[in-house]
Amino acid sequence: MARTEPAPRAPEQSVAARLSTLDRYLAVWILAAMAVGLGLGRLIPGLNDALAKVELGGISLPIALGLLVMMYPVLAKVRYDKLDAVTGDRRLMVSSLVINWLIGPAVMFTLAWLFLPDLPEYRTGLIVVGLARCIAMVIIWNDLACGDREAAAVLVALNSVFQVVMFGVLGWFYLDLLPGRLGLGDGQHLDISMGRIALNVLVFLGIPLAAGFLTRRLGERRLGRERYETAFLPRIGPWALYGLLFTIVILFALQGRTITSQPLDVARIALPLLAYFAIMWFGSFALGKAVGLAYDRTATLAFTAAGNNFELAIAVAIGTFGVTSGQALSGVVGPLIEVPVLVALVYVSLAWRKRFARAAP
Repeated sequence: MARTEPAPRAPEQSVAARLSTLDRYLAVWILAAMAVGLGLGRLIPGLNDALAKVELGGISLPIALGLLVMMYPVLAKVRYDKLDAVTGDRRLMVSSLVINWLIGPAVMFTLAWLFLPDLPEYRTGLIVVGLARCIAMVIIWNDLACGDREAAAVLVALNSVFQVVMFGVLGWFYLDLLPGRLGLGDGQHLDISMGRIALNVLVFLGIPLAAGFLTRRLGERRLGRERYETAFLPRIGPWALYGLLFTIVILFALQGRTITSQPLDVARIALPLLAYFAIMWFGSFALGKAVGLAYDRTATLAFTAAGNNFELAIAVAIGTFGVTSGQALSGVVGPLIEVPVLVALVYVSLAWRKRFARAAP
C-alpha cells in the first residue's frame, strides 16, 4: 500500500516554527529580565537611587536608551510609502481614537473606583496610567504578533498628538471634575505641562521614528528595497528584543525594593490592571473583527488600545505626588502587570491569526 504523504501545513499553522530561538522563548526571557531587575533593585543598596539620578529633563536616560534601541529596528522595517493606505482606513482610525481617548480612560476610571474605593492614592495612580496611551512598547508587541507595522506607526503617531493635547484635559476631567459631580469626594490635580508631555513624546517616539524613516530611505537608495529587507533588516532585527529586555531590567531595578516590600498592595493594584488589559485587548480585537478589519490591523488596534505609556505615567505620578507616594507605586506596578500580560496576548493573537486565515475567502 502506497504511503500517503501528509498535506503541508498552512503558513499560519507554522508561525511558532518559523520564530527564532529568541522570539520563541520570549516569555522566558522577559520573566527572567523582570526577576533580574527586581533582584538587583532589592539586593544592591542605592542602585535605584543611582539609576534615578541619571536623567535629563525628568526623563530616565537608561530607560530612554533601552526604548530607543527597542523601537529603532521595528520602525526601520516600516514601509513609509504605504502610510497613505493606513490613513485612508476610516474604520481603523476612528476605532482607534474612540477606544484610546474615550473608552480607555473611562474603563480605567471605573475599574479603579470599583476595585480601590478605600485606597485613593492607588486609585489616582491607576487613573493616570489609563490616561497615558501607549506610544512606545506597543511597537514591539505589534511586531511580534505580526500586526500591521505601517498601521502601528500611524496610530502611535496619532496617540502622541492627542497625548500632548488631551492628557492634561482628561486628567482634570477624571481626577477633579467627574469625581465631584458623582459625589465621590474631593478631586486630585495633576501638575504636568504640555511641554513636559511633548518632550516625552519627542524622546520616546520622535527620535526612533526619525531614525527609522531615514534608515529606510537611505538604505533603500543605496541597497535597493530587496537587499535592504533581506540583508540589512535581519542584522538589526534582534536588537529590538535586546532593547526590550534591557528596558525591563532597568525599569524593575529602579523600583525593585518598592515592589517587593509591599506585596499585598501590589496585589490590590494588579487586579484592576488585569481586568483593564483583558477588557481593552479582547474588546478591541472583537471590534476590529466586527467592522471588517483584516487580522494584521485588528491586532494593531488591540495592542495599541491595551498598552500604556508607563514612562509618562510614572513621571507624572512622581512629579506630582512624590517618589514614595501610592500614586507612584501604581505607576510602577503598571508595567509589572502589563509586560507579561501583553506577552501572553501576543501568543493568543498569533493563535487567532489562523481563524482569520480560515475565514478569508
